[in-house]
Amino acid sequence: MKVGDKAPNFTLKNTKREDISLKSLVENGKVLILFFPLAYSSVCTEELCSTRDNMKLYNSLNANVVGISVDSFYTLREFKKSNNINFTLLSDFNKNVSTQFEAIYDDFFGMRGVAKRSAFVINQDLIVEYSEVLDEAGKQPDFKKIQEALK
Repeated sequence: MKVGDKAPNFTLKNTKREDISLKSLVENGKVLILFFPLAYSSVCTEELCSTRDNMKLYNSLNANVVGISVDSFYTLREFKKSNNINFTLLSDFNKNVSTQFEAIYDDFFGMRGVAKRSAFVINQDLIVEYSEVLDEAGKQPDFKKIQEALK
């Protein structure tokens, strides 16, 4: 998924088992989608807690922040609770959305179909305005560039 592409509308379950669609996420402004490999891993926890700590900035940019991983919504619910995550987490357990966004590992330490650490900014027309897919899971997205894309 590259800048200028139309993002597919998708529907995934949140930590309350509610269906959330991309169209509903962009109703009030741009959405920042953060794909992350696995809940409770050190780099993912660092990334999402840093995002949590910067929610005032994202709110001021009228951005709806969403984290997506292939973990079950049960796991994501406990991860969200234990880390006081203050934004939506969605389960792509069946790996459909990660695959559509071309943000998925064929092999991640012997596990197949784990989401790559990625960031996408999607506008209200479902057009990708920022795209960053990291092959190295130990790196963080470029949050300064993300914030520029959200302005």
